[in-house]
Amino acid sequence: MPEKHDGMDVGYVAKLACIDLTDEEKTLFQGQLDQVLNYVEQLNELDVSNVEPTAHAIPIYNVLRKDEVGSSLNHADVIANAPSAADGHIRVPKIIDQ
Repeated sequence: MPEKHDGMDVGYVAKLACIDLTDEEKTLFQGQLDQVLNYVEQLNELDVSNVEPTAHAIPIYNVLRKDEVGSSLNHADVIANAPSAADGHIRVPKIIDQ
């Protein structure tokens, strides 16, 4: 089994992610994580001093349309179709509990 990297313990990462792992899963995943980290260490040995940083392998450009005013729905019609409304606003259920 490859050496274990300091600070990259699968049990700790699983705890942060709220994932319960069996001892067998921890052993399996620790080995896989160590293999990935060893591979990344090999990549760090490459000379990339002449390689331009990039986010994508090929150029990608945003295709944006012109921002023009267009027709929209009538406010009263929207409020009339809302399941719940108050004071001209659509009411939605609370989704965050404190």
